[in-house]
Amino acid sequence: MTRVVDQRARPAPDPDVPLVPARMINAWVYCPRLAYLEWVEGNWAESGDTAEGRRVHARADAGGPALAPPDALDDAAPKARSVLLSSERLGMIARIDVVEADDGMVTPVDFKKGKRPHTALGAYDPERVQVCAQALILEDNGYRVSEGALWYVASRERVRIELTPELRELTIRAANELRQAAAEGKRPPPLENSPKCVRCSLAGICLPDETTFFSRANAPRPLNPSADTALPLYVSTPGARVRKSGEALVIEIDDAEGDKGRRAKTRTEVPLIDVSELALFGPVSLTTPTLHELLSREIPVSWFSSGGWLMGHTIGTGRRNAAVKAVQFRAAFDSGRCLDLARGIVVAKVRNQRTMLRRNWRSDRGSDGKTAALERLSRIADRAAKADSMAVLLGLEGDAAAIYFRHFEKMLTRAAPEFQFTKRTRRPPCDPVNALLSMSYALLTRTLLATLQAVGFDPYQGFYHQPRHGRPALALDMMEPYRPIVADSTVLQVINNGEVQADDFVHNGPACALKPAGRKALIAAYERRLAQETTHPLFGYQVSMRRLIEVQMRLLARHLDGELPEYPHYTPR
Repeated sequence: MTRVVDQRARPAPDPDVPLVPARMINAWVYCPRLAYLEWVEGNWAESGDTAEGRRVHARADAGGPALAPPDALDDAAPKARSVLLSSERLGMIARIDVVEADDGMVTPVDFKKGKRPHTALGAYDPERVQVCAQALILEDNGYRVSEGALWYVASRERVRIELTPELRELTIRAANELRQAAAEGKRPPPLENSPKCVRCSLAGICLPDETTFFSRANAPRPLNPSADTALPLYVSTPGARVRKSGEALVIEIDDAEGDKGRRAKTRTEVPLIDVSELALFGPVSLTTPTLHELLSREIPVSWFSSGGWLMGHTIGTGRRNAAVKAVQFRAAFDSGRCLDLARGIVVAKVRNQRTMLRRNWRSDRGSDGKTAALERLSRIADRAAKADSMAVLLGLEGDAAAIYFRHFEKMLTRAAPEFQFTKRTRRPPCDPVNALLSMSYALLTRTLLATLQAVGFDPYQGFYHQPRHGRPALALDMMEPYRPIVADSTVLQVINNGEVQADDFVHNGPACALKPAGRKALIAAYERRLAQETTHPLFGYQVSMRRLIEVQMRLLARHLDGELPEYPHYTPR
């Protein structure tokens, strides 16, 4: 005799927790941490698998005949597609690809992109649970359901899903566990050494091996390629216009008038899927429909002045979860925690300044003062690690900067007298080297700002830099260790390699600024620096600098919420 699970005897779900999508119940059974990251924390990462899955569902999602009410079903009822149903009592919601009707019964059919797996039940538990959740919702809406089905597109096979009491119990339990985790705000631990992580699109956000590194001290697997498929797009030509055409951004630039008096246009297309950020310099226009599309895709837009000052940042609604901001603000309002975080920031910056001098001090500039400078920077880093106040830290950071920039010229080629450098000047930069430094720091600020927002931080609430209107304090905090090894390294490269020349600058009184050609050369070198691979000094794998910065910001979030006991700053040897 078949045992029937009494669903109605269960307590009602917490009404403060949203309805659980059936696909998230699938994810919970597959990997609880994946479901939590996607549903509760709002994380998402596109991959080849997710794109293919969206293509497979395109036909069903297009819709079709509506599903008839339970009391109006007959044998002539057509297949209903993309049926959205929910159950408040069960706390579930589902968009069912296809609902078939026959003899007063209905069958939910879910489409899968791959081939049918060769298992005893014809499908894995996560997929069976998803179909069962759809069946439970149909039943709770008054329909009679005899079975479910999976359609595997790649092998063109249909697999019958028997709605056993055990499967019903597993489905309801998984939905309740996910809702409880969401209500408690407790992120499940990562899977350990699981083969599931290798193909997971969220592996770079989950960071399973990096998270467990501190407890087992094994090197993480290189789960994610260091190559970045989507990259920033820079538009700096005055008068350029950016618009959308289909799945691409179109940049149009008016050229000189032709023979018939008409202005010719230079037209460049960039696929939207290849754009991670859009940076606009000076009088560049962006159409409203294009801005809407960028916002919907969570592609940030950075607005720079013609001189390269970062003026603002436009983003979409972003992640719909406040967990990262909550732990950030909790730490920001704890003076002891702020001091501890600030110590780490200053120590990492000073050590990286020392590394830059040690690596790049040119032998043809003489070695006088090199050993003393490196020793003084080491002592300052040691003192910063024990600083007992923010004022002491600020003083030590200033001392280190004075030593570093006093010897900065020793890293430049002697063959470039027009790039003489004596001291750091800002607002305005007074010579070509300072103009390059200011521009590279603005680019680095944009990179950190976008990355922090993508992770879920509020970039305007810092731990070391004090909040001020319009000042991205956290972005300034977290960029400090990267100033020497990313921004300063880029400046040294464009000068020493001759990528910028003296005539790439314009002087206006005491101020010095880059011309468009010089700015393009610096931006190109900066992007090359971010694309360069480096070895993570703690985890040991090869990764691009751009990807490393993202990993580090995610580790910061995990440290603040208590998942990691410490935050490992990036300090290459």
